[in-house]
Amino acid sequence: MGGVVSSDERRFEVLRAIVADYVRDHEPVASKAIVDRHNLGVSSATVRNDMASLEEDGYITQPHTSAGRIPTDKGYRLFVDRLSDVKPLSTAERKAIQSFLEGAIDLDDVMRRSVRLLAQLTRQVAVIQYPTLTTSTVRHVELVSITPARLMLVLITDTGRVDQRMVDLGDVVTDEAVARLRAMVNTTLAGKRLADAAASVAELPESAPGELREVVTKLATVLVESLVEHPEERLVLGGTANLTRNVADFPHSLRQVLEALEEQVVVLKLLAATADPGTITVRIGEENEAEEMRSTSVVSIGYGTRATLLGGMGVVGPTRMDYPTNIAAVRAVANYVGMILGR
Repeated sequence: MGGVVSSDERRFEVLRAIVADYVRDHEPVASKAIVDRHNLGVSSATVRNDMASLEEDGYITQPHTSAGRIPTDKGYRLFVDRLSDVKPLSTAERKAIQSFLEGAIDLDDVMRRSVRLLAQLTRQVAVIQYPTLTTSTVRHVELVSITPARLMLVLITDTGRVDQRMVDLGDVVTDEAVARLRAMVNTTLAGKRLADAAASVAELPESAPGELREVVTKLATVLVESLVEHPEERLVLGGTANLTRNVADFPHSLRQVLEALEEQVVVLKLLAATADPGTITVRIGEENEAEEMRSTSVVSIGYGTRATLLGGMGVVGPTRMDYPTNIAAVRAVANYVGMILGR
């Protein structure tokens, strides 16, 4: 790596050292510590000059009680933008993620496990949004006789969502009639997007044979409810206690942050920027739209298959967070969730 390092590069190395030390120790960083700990190959006078110019440009600031400096939102932003090499997770970590998520029994379990895993890997608050229904299609509808006059309806989507509901038919139905109903419903719905499926179900009673029309009407009513509910509004949160571990990072705003996280709308907005699977978005401090979240950073990503975005996930924590580790963890978990749900 020969050649002279430009003054801009060197300044960035100083900023990087300040970010690393402050994230690790939560103590403002002095020039002497940078010279001692980081092999920058320059004198402490040069480091002091670089720090003065970083401060002038708004990348670092001096907390009033200390001789050291801490990064500003602008400093973290430059650091994140220059993160060309996010340290990938080790093979062992990736295997652990895969086997933990593969053990999930249904969509709810995948969501719960993903959130738990992300919170553990990053030690931040983890958030995951249920797959968006607008992109889901009906894979299969199963009808099971519970009693001669009662059916269980099971709707299975291509994103692995399973919805079970009871249907009271008000009439005794034979096994042969149940088989006919099952065939009729699946012929009408299989492979259709949920919104289109709901419209087709509404028309089912008209095309049903006379003796089954009443039963089909009851079935259709319950099916429509199942199809038009919107679990994409549903979020799973995990690791909220991780925020309270870092109380010092939120001198005045911890309660606000916790209350904002309970408001699904705020969190959905945080995830809304995730436009396509695999692209990481990092919002730092003041860049967050919601005022209550301006003492936090959000690392988010869209998860899904190559062709389809299913939802968003991410972590929320103090601006003083380990960005490279968090970005790697969010990316890895999103990859596996996309693979599992995309099968």
